[in-house]
Formats: sequence, C-alpha cells, structure tokens
Amino acid sequence: MTGKFPFSAIGKAIVYGMKDGFVKVVADRTSGDILGVQMIGPHVTDLIGEAALAQLLDATPWELGEAIHAHPTLSEIIGEAMLAVDGRAIGF
Repeated sequence: MTGKFPFSAIGKAIVYGMKDGFVKVVADRTSGDILGVQMIGPHVTDLIGEAALAQLLDATPWELGEAIHAHPTLSEIIGEAMLAVDGRAIGF
C-alpha cells in the first residue's frame, strides 16, 4: 500500500512558497509495517528523523498518522502521508 501527500496542501509550505514536493509512504498490505518513506521537497532533511524513528520503533502508518503534528508546521505532511496509506488524509 502507498500513501502520498503533496507539499502544496500544507499551509506552512504555501505561506513560505515551498509548494513543490511530496512525501510518499510504502507499507506492507498484510502486516501494516512501514517499508519505506520517500521525501522530495524543501527542508525534508529536517523531517527525515520522524520517519527514521518510526522505523526504529516498528510503528505503523496508522500510529504515526494519529500522532499529533503541530499546525502550522511542515511536519504535518508526514502525518498526512501516513494517513493517506489508508485513504484518510485531508482532501486537497
């Protein structure tokens, strides 16, 4: 399963004119395990730690998607990409 969410749907990215890019999550359909996270866009080096921690803790997309991501921040894109795996991301 995959979930993908664009920077252009995140308020903080729009305000700062950083609308190009996305976060994509690949998860195992059976176990729900996160198999990989791809990030392309501004400041993704600041966001990669959350995906690395999710891998270390063996978190599922649901768990990371349900975690609080402050608004407005760029980190919201990780939560939304995780929710997108199950089709639960905000509409854009």
